[in-house]
Amino acid sequence: MKPDIGIIGGSGFYEFLSDARSVSVDTPFGEPSAMIAVGVVGDREVAFVPRHGKHHQFPPHQVNYRANLWALRSLGVRQVLAPCAVGALVPELGPGDFVVPDQVIDRTWGRQHTFCDDEGPVFHIGFAEPYCPRLRATYLEAEPSVTDGGTLVVINGPRFSTKAESLWHRSAGGTVVGMTGMPEASVARELAMCYAPICLVTDHDAGVEGQAAVSHADVLEVFGRSIGTLKDLLRKVIAIAPAPELDAWAQCSCRHALDGMKLPFELP
Repeated sequence: MKPDIGIIGGSGFYEFLSDARSVSVDTPFGEPSAMIAVGVVGDREVAFVPRHGKHHQFPPHQVNYRANLWALRSLGVRQVLAPCAVGALVPELGPGDFVVPDQVIDRTWGRQHTFCDDEGPVFHIGFAEPYCPRLRATYLEAEPSVTDGGTLVVINGPRFSTKAESLWHRSAGGTVVGMTGMPEASVARELAMCYAPICLVTDHDAGVEGQAAVSHADVLEVFGRSIGTLKDLLRKVIAIAPAPELDAWAQCSCRHALDGMKLPFELP
């Protein structure tokens, strides 16, 4: 069996997989954050890569997003679940809440944002709807209590936002703010992979609800307290996500994102 579902998340997900084995994958874009762990969740084979490395050694702006996605696809993964920690930009959300965003604002810079390089041909993907609608619907079916929709603002990090920046992001329509959602989503689309994040709110961002500053320690504490709930949610998603051979997956717009395009690489 090949894993058709991948998870990009924190190192705590190693224990999420049963009978996990480590797989080394070479990519044309360097090494992924760590060896890929492949194991079983329920009756599905799942691949996992720790976004920040096995020892959380890569800050958000130094994660090799292209290699991570390329490695997963080369193992057979076509749909990617992307749990991440975020700050809330609106008072209605608070620590422990989950959000399935439907839009993104990219405020990162200096990262490898695309598989288009100096050797053409150039290709242009559609990204008006940045997240897989089918995977988003699967999250909501698995746990109807999560917040449906919202805009994820992705900052470069690793520092947190100033109060002025936080209020600016909110005025631009942002709902939550994080550091890892881009270019992860866009390079997944360039590989015709289904991708959708599930955002765990760990705090109110600076300036929201009178929040003076975001504490790294507080973020870790809330994330640790909520990791069990997040894993349970992902187990439900994996159990009901359609297999690749079914029409519900085969007809997904993400899978056809590259149709008719001449690419500068051969898809793995």
